[in-house]
Amino acid sequence: MSNMKPNRILVTSALPYINGVKHMGNLAGSMLPADVYSRAMRLMGHEVLYICATDEHGTPAELAAAEAGLSVSDYCDKMHNAQKAAGADFKLSYDYFGRSSSDATHRLTQDFALDLETNGFIEERTSQQVYSIADGRYLPDRYVEGTCPNCDFEAARGDQCDNCGKLLDPIDLINPYSAVSGSHDVEIRETNHLYLKQSEMSGRLRDWVESHRADWPALTTSIAMKWLDEGLRDRAITRDLTWGVPVLGADGNVREGFEGKVFYVWFDAPIAYIGATQDWAKATGGDWEAYWRTDKGANDTRYVQFMGKDNVAFHTLSFPTTILGSAQPWKLVDELKAFNWVTWYGGKFSTSQKRGVFMDQAIDIAPSDYWRWHLMANAPESSDAAFTWEDFQANINSDLANVLGNFVNRITSYCVKKFVGAVPDGGIITDAEKWIEAELDMRLPQLVKYYEAREFRKAMAETRAIWAAGNEYLTQAAPWTHYKTDVDQAAMGVRVGLNLVALFGVLAQPIIPDAAKKILDAMNIPEENRTWTFRGAGACLNALPIGLNISAPPVLFTKIETDDIEAWTERFGGEG
Repeated sequence: MSNMKPNRILVTSALPYINGVKHMGNLAGSMLPADVYSRAMRLMGHEVLYICATDEHGTPAELAAAEAGLSVSDYCDKMHNAQKAAGADFKLSYDYFGRSSSDATHRLTQDFALDLETNGFIEERTSQQVYSIADGRYLPDRYVEGTCPNCDFEAARGDQCDNCGKLLDPIDLINPYSAVSGSHDVEIRETNHLYLKQSEMSGRLRDWVESHRADWPALTTSIAMKWLDEGLRDRAITRDLTWGVPVLGADGNVREGFEGKVFYVWFDAPIAYIGATQDWAKATGGDWEAYWRTDKGANDTRYVQFMGKDNVAFHTLSFPTTILGSAQPWKLVDELKAFNWVTWYGGKFSTSQKRGVFMDQAIDIAPSDYWRWHLMANAPESSDAAFTWEDFQANINSDLANVLGNFVNRITSYCVKKFVGAVPDGGIITDAEKWIEAELDMRLPQLVKYYEAREFRKAMAETRAIWAAGNEYLTQAAPWTHYKTDVDQAAMGVRVGLNLVALFGVLAQPIIPDAAKKILDAMNIPEENRTWTFRGAGACLNALPIGLNISAPPVLFTKIETDDIEAWTERFGGEG
């Protein structure tokens, strides 16, 4: 059914930052779609490696650690474990969840920097930087806040404005102040830093982005082209911090004049994709080079990235500058899926401002399947997607409880009651069976195409339409009506219905894995038969052996009540 030959796929999602468990917007914009895609591709027979890691360097880690009263190292240890647990709660199927602070990423970052400098893409420059007289130190970008010169947002960070998304330099801020002490007693002083000469890579980057216009979302290419059209600026890739990757010279010692400086978090964070893959290989005996080195087989790997739109500039411009400028045979991304934002009642979800629902809170109020379905059915692909409690309730109650859950419950319970819980034989093919076969022959290939194209809203809509077709089939076949006069024909309706239950369970695995497992376990489907090796609708409707014992699974989905909505609104906010 799939047009893709079985192949090797590397999947990465934007690294979740270490300063707290991530909110549902983070989940929807990178980690969850990467997981759903990875699960679907595995079911189609592809060899998938899904790599992620906590992004642990940079100023926010130091600030969060100080607020928590912990050393930065201890804080990162604690939050890495918390984020790993949150991923497990949401059934994120990482093949490896690493850390950007690992030795592998440190070593790779330093090697990349030396290669880039050798090739003329890094140079040491004297630059101006904000110095806090009150704090007695230079302030890295996120230690400086002020008014954005682009949109007048009054709480812009020194590296990027959260309101308009523009990348900034701290000295560009209007009325800057120290994020450490709050002091406005700051001045601009000169200091030395290393600069990545992105401007000299502009032509190659433009050609590379242009070559992907046909297969990348318009959101991805439009952001990249906007930056290119405005003119790429060379950017400092070192900061005045102690937590991070030390800056070494060619002799392997700390570079002279760079004591107390480390590499900028946005320089080393994407390199952590490679570092985490190396750590995966060390832990499992896998071949990391087959995914990352084009001289070691990576040309046969398809590399797919997932991220929110605020990360696109770094992944289409800065990280490719690092890759290309190194002149080493590193793998570039093939498919870059960018998402808009999930908004929370008129504003952004925000970790720093604690706005919205966070993964550890969400799992306490509803099963992971509920969140996975709702966030993917409303994936922010073409525009920002507003989250409301009422929409969440409507999606779960309608799609999961009424359409899928009701179908599974009706037909399995009836089989247990009337056919002793075994797949029955008998009956003749009627218009109802012809209709559902034609419906599936049309919809199943389309569903596969949507997954392969990473069009998640369409994939969810198609999945729901297939579930709805199952309900329509039962209405047409009406086994409970036939049972009164023609048990064999009732058996036909039940048998086809049970095969649809099995098919629906198989289809549900990438999205709602817990419910899918309950369905497939109840249908006695062996693990090896839970793949997406569809051989046409006719085969799907006759897959279960006659006489196979099945059971009615427990209630799959409990409806969300108005009282629930009122309680969640009071706890988390939002317009109930």
